[in-house]
Amino acid sequence: MAVKLKLNNDDAAFTFFEHTRLLGIVAPVKDYVFSWHANQQLGINLRRNNLLEIQLRKKKRDYFFSVFEYSVSLTNTFHYLYNNQYDGEYLLPEFKHLDFLWLVKTEGQDVDDGEFFVLQKLLKTLPFVQLVSEMTEDKIKNKQHLIF
Repeated sequence: MAVKLKLNNDDAAFTFFEHTRLLGIVAPVKDYVFSWHANQQLGINLRRNNLLEIQLRKKKRDYFFSVFEYSVSLTNTFHYLYNNQYDGEYLLPEFKHLDFLWLVKTEGQDVDDGEFFVLQKLLKTLPFVQLVSEMTEDKIKNKQHLIF
């Protein structure tokens, strides 16, 4: 008799989102343009990580959502920039108005409020950015789409 194992998405989401904060961004530009401006303005080195790219299958078709990554030197803080759109589909369909998602994740501690506020403020100064808003995890219906 074969045993079927089922992945518990709720547990995976809880573990992944522990010690994270998330921003939704409206900026109607290509992901590489946005990341270049973020790197220049914030003095960081945000780079596309093809290993983290998220693939979703919808309507018998594959969609690929790029993920950019930056780790802060000498800390346990990681920044991830998700592209929310690919060829007319959305990584988070409940947030179709958002172009990007910026996730800050720390190991073993909460994200510092002051640093997060500064990040939010700096992102608002980037060219093409129309909106930067903090998103709470409970408002996200498709959390599993962000887990890599």
